[in-house]
Amino acid sequence: MAKKDKSALHVHEGISQPPQVNKDAAERFSNIRPQDIAAADYVQGILSGNRTLLSKAITLVESSLPRHQELAQEIISGCLPHAGNSTRVGITGVPGVGKSTFIEALGKYLTAAGHKVAVLAIDPSSTHSKGSILGDKTRMEDLANDPNAFIRPSASAGSLGGVARKTRETIILCEAAGFDCIFVETVGVGQSETAVHSMVDFFLLLMLAGAGDELQGIKRGIMEMADAIIINKADGSNIEKAELAQLEYRNALHLFPATASGWEVPVETCSALNKEGIAGIWEIVERYRSAMTEDTDYFHRKRREQMVQTMYESINQQLMDSFYGNEEVKRRTRLIEKEVLAGKISAYVAAHELLKMFENRE
Repeated sequence: MAKKDKSALHVHEGISQPPQVNKDAAERFSNIRPQDIAAADYVQGILSGNRTLLSKAITLVESSLPRHQELAQEIISGCLPHAGNSTRVGITGVPGVGKSTFIEALGKYLTAAGHKVAVLAIDPSSTHSKGSILGDKTRMEDLANDPNAFIRPSASAGSLGGVARKTRETIILCEAAGFDCIFVETVGVGQSETAVHSMVDFFLLLMLAGAGDELQGIKRGIMEMADAIIINKADGSNIEKAELAQLEYRNALHLFPATASGWEVPVETCSALNKEGIAGIWEIVERYRSAMTEDTDYFHRKRREQMVQTMYESINQQLMDSFYGNEEVKRRTRLIEKEVLAGKISAYVAAHELLKMFENRE
């Protein structure tokens, strides 16, 4: 009997990806609960680039449990002297603009140039189920497998406009771990941009041409916050539309007041899919940082102001946690909520009574 002919279809083995974490460290810490590791071990591991401990530390930061928060603050305090040496870039844009494709293209360009990139992607949480998809690692598969990149999707957990409540602390941890380029991706155009703008050095707005009225498709306030406007998907038959949108945005920016930094906001086009124009965009970021540090003290002054703003936001958050975490408040809230629903008491009086009870607690 003749041998059966070999099939013309043959699958070649791919190139194995390099490990993202130290094998010995992963075996040592992977099965240990985050709260069972000492703060000093976390700090030492993060400074040495241990991604397992970095991920566990971020989990502690995002936790609302008091024992986790106490440990997280110890870790942040240990990492803080080693942070601050990155370029922090906020990236936003309308849904469908190609944020994930753009971030992956820019991230791969930077890692190829010797940079270490951390992507903090904020996924919106459902107001009903409180769940999130957290699919950014899937959308940025090449970057996720890059040994010089770290992608951390986080649920917005109902915080302002979809921005993760602990993103600021996560930035500190990533900087201490040696990542010199930090990207913060928002869920889309909305209130979240205000929060992201207050924690980054450079705010990049991605736009899409040919999707309707170019200037009515985005809020003026968001355009005023942008340090650069990029028209993505400038490829194929969409090139002319992208160039027309570029011209319209440039003309529109002339109607805006001058920026506080004196920076003239550039409007450029790119194709993240074809990796065209990516290098020029990073040159804009570098030119901005150079201008804001050499010619003025705006860059460092802005960071100092952001730290003060963080302090006030932390006070507000801790007051809220203390209020809603109080057992007597929880018990009284359940009772007074029924009275509000029944129309026996107004919502304003109910809030006043709860706050007064909280203030007078022993």
